[in-house]
Amino acid sequence: MKSVLLIRLKSIGDVILTLPAVHAVRENFPTAKITFLTSSENAQLLQGFREVKEVIALDRTALRSGNPLKMGVAFFGLLQRLRTGKFDLVVDFQGYGETAWLSWWTGAPHRWGSVYGKGRSWAYTKGIVRSDHLLIADWNLSLLKQCGLNVNHTGNEYILPADVLDAARRVFIANQLDPKRQTLFIQAFTSSPQKNWPLENYLKLAAYWRERGVQVIFGGGRGDLAALEPARAAGHCIAAGNPLLVSAGLVKLSTVTIGGVTGLLHLAVAMQKRVVMLIGPAGEPGFPYQHREWGLTPETGDRVAEIKIPAVIEACAKAFSESAGNVSY
Repeated sequence: MKSVLLIRLKSIGDVILTLPAVHAVRENFPTAKITFLTSSENAQLLQGFREVKEVIALDRTALRSGNPLKMGVAFFGLLQRLRTGKFDLVVDFQGYGETAWLSWWTGAPHRWGSVYGKGRSWAYTKGIVRSDHLLIADWNLSLLKQCGLNVNHTGNEYILPADVLDAARRVFIANQLDPKRQTLFIQAFTSSPQKNWPLENYLKLAAYWRERGVQVIFGGGRGDLAALEPARAAGHCIAAGNPLLVSAGLVKLSTVTIGGVTGLLHLAVAMQKRVVMLIGPAGEPGFPYQHREWGLTPETGDRVAEIKIPAVIEACAKAFSESAGNVSY
């Protein structure tokens, strides 16, 4: 194979969880040019995928703008790019109707994809029925294996660009934080309220560790700033609203990251950072890749909110202990 196209449009976490499969594709095709098609909002993530040489960004904003000119330019430009790419192999990890059609449109002689419904199998030369019993990263590898690739040795390494890490250091300095000290990064909110541990619990956790000399950072998106006001009022560093990769840099500089099932925590795992991921049974597919023991579920009940504070403190203490001497500079 000289040219390979990989497809995963969204979300942040799911794009990150293709990383082991990207490594496997590179190991099987060491000289191939690997291109990745993703949604434009996730394109920045691919900066840390060292095996990916080119990124095609699907501009959903333009396609949904209602402006016929913008829609036409974006749509036909994408189709032209896919057809002229002369890909030998396309792997559709998403398996949506639109990604199945785009896979077919490339005209690649080999097209592999996840199949959720029989109606989409026509798009692929090898369509593998999706297994809901496998974690996302494991399913991606299973897809490749069932299509004939060797996936016995897979990595999960995300390389954060140096300029991004420098930007994160500047945020540390601006907030009077020391990268050489133990730091707890708290990602308090997820994209789904049912996956959130109560903020008041995070505040108690933050107070506990601050009393023991640990620096605490609360991260999040720009939309989380108002909700994090109680953390600011308690005197904690609020680093919400930074670009995604800068937030990743703050995680890289921190010792332990805690939060629910979010893309940032999956990214932390891929950067070889220790996490504590709070998971309810409904979020079970979100366990950290290759580190199921880093996930914490409620002893009783079926909601993340039912995870007890002492259990989280204990999990964080173990994480700090395992990260001793492993502080990022």
